[in-house]
Amino acid sequence: MKCFYDISNIKSDDIFEYPEAFARFYDLIYEKIDTDLSKDVYLNEIRKTKGTILDAGAGTGSIFIEVFKEGADIYGLDVSKNMLDVLRKKLPGEHQNRILLKDIRKMNLGMEFDLIIAPFRVFQHILKTDEQINTLNNIYHHLKPGGKFIFDVFIPDLNILLNEINDFTDFEFEYEKGEFIKRSFSSKCDLINQINNVEMKIQWTEKGKTNIEVWNVPMRYFFRYELENLIKCSDLDLIDIYGDCIGKSLTNNSKNFIVVSQRGLY
Repeated sequence: MKCFYDISNIKSDDIFEYPEAFARFYDLIYEKIDTDLSKDVYLNEIRKTKGTILDAGAGTGSIFIEVFKEGADIYGLDVSKNMLDVLRKKLPGEHQNRILLKDIRKMNLGMEFDLIIAPFRVFQHILKTDEQINTLNNIYHHLKPGGKFIFDVFIPDLNILLNEINDFTDFEFEYEKGEFIKRSFSSKCDLINQINNVEMKIQWTEKGKTNIEVWNVPMRYFFRYELENLIKCSDLDLIDIYGDCIGKSLTNNSKNFIVVSQRGLY
């Protein structure tokens, strides 16, 4: 028997918004930082899909713009207006309707898709179990029969979870001549609720002034069989959980869970 939860109690103040400076510098930072998950995981699946795609967490368009330029029939949504404002500037005016300011927990798009992706930790911003299952069921109702939903979450590193990180700088760069940007972060884990509380800080210079913006980001972390049970408790069918890329088996060295699920044909 599948589980069902009511989504009517989701409040607008739960919306996940990127601060303006984080959105402004997002592309620059992630061009310079080596991430442990390649966007090719999603690009390859999109390129194999003959149909309509939804990028649920499109952000500034790292994936969206690349495949849109290749001719993919792709739509993108995000809960962050600041991130979508950056993306809209990259998109021709006649295609602005492909970008939606929506929450995947309670979206009602009136469309069905052949593939829905939630890339780069989107699912980890959904903190509560009932909302996670609501989201999976909502995605189910936006998939065509046989359509796939793919998302990723990081594999918890117990050494990191058990030890606080304080003001670690992972990025420092001259973004324009004479102007510098630095990003640092701290983290503290709530082991009981499986939430990693991250504080991110950006410092940048501009016209002789130093600016600082701080952002607190709670992120839910998951374990393998917890993910399997979430899918089984939703209307979706689990295809498999891979490590770091689709088709690659999980190992003790894997950094990411790649979850591939599907709406049944009937």
